[in-house]
Amino acid sequence: MRVTIATAYLPPEELGPIAQLADELGYNAMALSDHVINLESLDTKYPYTESGARRWEAFTPWVDPMVAIGSLAAQTKNLRFYTNVYILPMRNPLIVAKTVSTASVLSGGRVALGVGMGWCEEEFDLTGGTFAKRGARADEMIGILRKLWAGGWVEHHGEHFEFPRLEMTPVPSERIPVYIGGVSDHALRRAARNDGWISDLMSTDEAAQARIKIDSFREEQGATGDFSMIVSLNDAWTVDHFRKAADVGVTDLLTMPWSYYGGFKLSLDEKLAGMKRFADEILQHIS
Repeated sequence: MRVTIATAYLPPEELGPIAQLADELGYNAMALSDHVINLESLDTKYPYTESGARRWEAFTPWVDPMVAIGSLAAQTKNLRFYTNVYILPMRNPLIVAKTVSTASVLSGGRVALGVGMGWCEEEFDLTGGTFAKRGARADEMIGILRKLWAGGWVEHHGEHFEFPRLEMTPVPSERIPVYIGGVSDHALRRAARNDGWISDLMSTDEAAQARIKIDSFREEQGATGDFSMIVSLNDAWTVDHFRKAADVGVTDLLTMPWSYYGGFKLSLDEKLAGMKRFADEILQHIS
């Protein structure tokens, strides 16, 4: 099982030291979250808590994930990076293709793109996106990204996007994996068509059920090749727990490793110490 360090809500100045130590200790990846703005009041209900309350407080920092990845890749050698998750249909596919391919080229192929459909209609409105049919738009965008990343002359005439023959250089030397976030069956089907799935916080049993669904969808679609199942587990904290999760199909653990040794509101030094302890007690036994 590979281990990714989650970075949501962290102070920007902590990202560099955490990335550098993760690189030294053998963590696989670092995940960067995405929101452009945080509105004071919303008509849209936040979908990931029962009350609809957001999981973060006002004025929590949200760095631009691709800018952060560019900076952190320059400070590391082996650590990989992906977004958890990038709100794809809120953006222009040409701009996304250029940004992500540049990050891949400059990092030596250490970048993947984790995407979500987005839940906040007001954020789409204020950034010029189109909230309606965002799932269909995202599917078309992923096809566009793959064509552009393959290089050469490309044109596209689709339902939502159209452009004449053009080329976008430089192209990545390594294939950029596309992971899909979300917990609905629509999300699982979309993930099955791509390279992996990113979960919300869930139990090992819930992850096992999700894996069964994904494998069924992949079989229906004739999908082959490697598939990453990236899961945040709420019931695992020992080597045996994590091995059980691997047995049911979890390939990647997404976590804040310091949280097992004191919670989330820790100093940077305490977080780094927690990363070292997790590497000694868990990482070396499950990776």
